[in-house]
Amino acid sequence: MKRFFLFLLFLSAASSLRAEDGHQLWLRPQRAAPVKVVATGKNSLLLATARQELQQGWQGKPGASVALTLTKDKTIKYDGFRLGPTSVQAATEAGLLYGVYELLRRQQTGQPVQNDLLNPSYEHRLLNHWDNPDGSVERGYAGQSIFWRKDSALVTTSQDKTRWQEYARANASVGINGAVINNVNAAPQILSAEYLTRVKAIADVLRPYGVKTYLAVKFSSPVLLGGLKTADPLDPAVVKWWQGKTKEIYRLVPDFGGFLVKASSEGQPGPQDYGRTHADGANMLADAVRPHGGLVMWRAFVYSPNDKDRAKQAYNEFVPLDGKFRDNVIVQVKNGPIDFQPREPFSPLFGALKKTSVMPEFQITQEYLGHSIDLAFLAPMWEECLGSDTHQAGPGSTVARCTDGSVYPQKHTAMAGVANVGLDTNWTGHDFAQANWYAFGRLAWNNQLKSAQIADEWLKLTFGGPTAAADWNTQFLTPVKQLMLDSREAIVNYSMPLGLHHIMSATREHYGPGPWWAPPKMRADWTPRYYHQADSAGVGFNRTKTGSDAVSQYHEPLATQFNDPTTCPDEYLLWFHHLPWDFKMKSGNTLWNELCAHYDKGVQQVRQFQKVWDKAQPYVDAERFAVVQHKLRSQSGNAVQWKDACLLYFQQFSRMPIPADVEPPMNNLDAIIANDMRPRR
Repeated sequence: MKRFFLFLLFLSAASSLRAEDGHQLWLRPQRAAPVKVVATGKNSLLLATARQELQQGWQGKPGASVALTLTKDKTIKYDGFRLGPTSVQAATEAGLLYGVYELLRRQQTGQPVQNDLLNPSYEHRLLNHWDNPDGSVERGYAGQSIFWRKDSALVTTSQDKTRWQEYARANASVGINGAVINNVNAAPQILSAEYLTRVKAIADVLRPYGVKTYLAVKFSSPVLLGGLKTADPLDPAVVKWWQGKTKEIYRLVPDFGGFLVKASSEGQPGPQDYGRTHADGANMLADAVRPHGGLVMWRAFVYSPNDKDRAKQAYNEFVPLDGKFRDNVIVQVKNGPIDFQPREPFSPLFGALKKTSVMPEFQITQEYLGHSIDLAFLAPMWEECLGSDTHQAGPGSTVARCTDGSVYPQKHTAMAGVANVGLDTNWTGHDFAQANWYAFGRLAWNNQLKSAQIADEWLKLTFGGPTAAADWNTQFLTPVKQLMLDSREAIVNYSMPLGLHHIMSATREHYGPGPWWAPPKMRADWTPRYYHQADSAGVGFNRTKTGSDAVSQYHEPLATQFNDPTTCPDEYLLWFHHLPWDFKMKSGNTLWNELCAHYDKGVQQVRQFQKVWDKAQPYVDAERFAVVQHKLRSQSGNAVQWKDACLLYFQQFSRMPIPADVEPPMNNLDAIIANDMRPRR
């Protein structure tokens, strides 16, 4: 009877919270106090937005006067600002808007304001949307595109504009100032007149929030759309076509940001089709946008099926071109040398390109980290990359400092994140996946922020508020924040620990295990066996000097450290080494036992996440609580599937028993493989 009474109290506490569907993100409306806004300059779109945000969200002293002032203070960089309790000073109107959002965020999260100077780490802070003209989203797990649909080319509805305005507001609130609104695997029709009309409509809605519009373009567009016989970047007719198309775009969108290009990669056309270099292709486009102030972001994600180690190719192709790119070209480099894996060492291109502007590219959408089913807070992953020391210019040459202009005098600085936004009510499919959108913006603004602070802010803004219970901090904030901070490492543990990578299922679009996957005639570097190379002698990819020698792409002392299995960090061990199953780890375990322990730990971590969330029920509205609880149950099953599949698969080669203190497999390997190979509806 007592337990039933407590259960009723439990339900009562949860039902008393206001129902929420997650659509408001971290911008949930608060009861605002009256405030007077005094702004210098004309009543522009950006200033009007800043004024409106203050009036809708002011949590300070009722009747206070807040000054928004444009200044020529030389200590203010880009769209930075100086913040006081009732003042924002900035060199640009966008800076005033960002200052307003910072002031409101601090009021809601309880952070002090003391005449702080806040400059962004990067000039350009962009989302890359992998959205297609038919409304589908590549690696999208939150519904259809917010920008495109099959009938969208000529029709823009009021619902479209409302959604775009909400999207722009969310971006501006965390300092994101650009959006590439279509897929890097670009369709040529995106540059057609009818689609550019849609681009103009989108740009008009994003502009009042300081968000510039960019387009990903297909390198062969002059052939596919323009009717030319070639897309050779040195052909005068091709140069003329791109110049004309660029002028057409800027007539419609005067503040158009520029182009993102994926070329000579994964079968996409590019300058190498014509015997030209990446610099030839990028510079041709850069010359076209230069008169308009535009940028070209040229992706370094390149590899061919003939290379013996895919991890080396980007470095090999781009380092010889250092210094040959125009100064309005930024080479966009994924955080790791393979492809957004749960854990990779940083790309050796960071720091190696000393005369070329380089920008990090992170993946917000969880392609290899459980889609929008598994809970994965990615700030620790990005913090790990940004804080990695390249040693290229001596100790302290971190990825962050090598890309934000601190080490090398880059003409432009930028950071990109592959977006996880879709038409789902809560935008991202998983309520906690919203935290990754938020975290990307915060780290792009300040690449020195710590994951714990970002998680703390997001939880307070997303689940806290004036009605929060007195014990909310201790019973909800502290345990759930720790859950978030542990979540990415848990996925590494139950999927690809100790440097294992790219061993996921391809039949389920990279969700779940698939170390066995190797269809006949499939190119080797698209199969997991290429990466784990498990056999009776051991497991792992030999990238040492006796193998592919990828270690030599890293500056000393890293090359020597990674080359020796006794000094290589455990988290990268099987990335750089093929080691025997009985190799003795730093812990004293054999490699096999250590691998088993990591897989088991990952499962136990997710089960603990379930317990933490169940205890959080009284502090969360019923709708969001139930959705997250359901997804954690699915994640728990996924973790077990990963553990069982990988241990049973690798055990075929190790021929060693699973340790007694590791939970025995619940599944049969043959059944797992058969289910994975079954066609999906």
